[in-house]
Amino acid sequence: MRQLLPKPARDAEPDLTTVYAYPGGTKRWVRANMVSSLDGAAAADGRSEPLSGPADKQIFRVLRGLADVVLVGAGTVRTEGYGRPVLAREQFAEARSRVGQPAAAAVAVVSAGLDLDFDSPLYREAVTPTITVTVEDAPEERLAAARAAGEVLVAGRGRVDLAAAVDLLAASGRGRILCEGGPHLLAGIAAAGRLDEMCLSVAPRLIAGEGPRTLQGAEFDPPLPMKLHTLLTADGFLFARYLMAHSPEHG
Repeated sequence: MRQLLPKPARDAEPDLTTVYAYPGGTKRWVRANMVSSLDGAAAADGRSEPLSGPADKQIFRVLRGLADVVLVGAGTVRTEGYGRPVLAREQFAEARSRVGQPAAAAVAVVSAGLDLDFDSPLYREAVTPTITVTVEDAPEERLAAARAAGEVLVAGRGRVDLAAAVDLLAASGRGRILCEGGPHLLAGIAAAGRLDEMCLSVAPRLIAGEGPRTLQGAEFDPPLPMKLHTLLTADGFLFARYLMAHSPEHG
């Protein structure tokens, strides 16, 4: 792994926990982590896994190791195999304990209809209880099952109010939020004005086809401006860290 921007004082392996550290002095920071092919595809054969690689997975683990919550849509839970609980590597355990974080980030699954498997390991074997983010008019039986399986946050009616959901997590002291998509959820978070940072892994692959982009939804008018904060490379991949133009820069 090499850091290209900002150019380091010496040519050394970057400390990823420092590169991707959350900013201090803020109670809420939402970062997204997505992978894309060179031609802009966010999935191959319906999943992001074929676009990934060892270096991408290394950054993926660091981002999870730093977060309070991993926010994900129900569709992504089903297609990307979120059946196993999120585990934090030993390298993050001491740092998490030092800042009062639990041993692992909680997964927060966004679902209005609650078409979820509450008996899956994601719920039953979670190191930190899995959170279900839903609506007040969700099916009563499914809502009862969600509450029996873990924590439930109610945000909105009919469809999840993503701004309210993010604010509820931050108000509970879990403001370091990592959004892993999918593309519709991420577009909704950005449209709601809650996205602070985009971590984009660009894979050295061409996919073509008509698959999803990293954000999928109504076009932003005007486009949301972002600024490049950090750029890394390994194994032909580019790993970019962009901040929303309104977000403060930090080291």
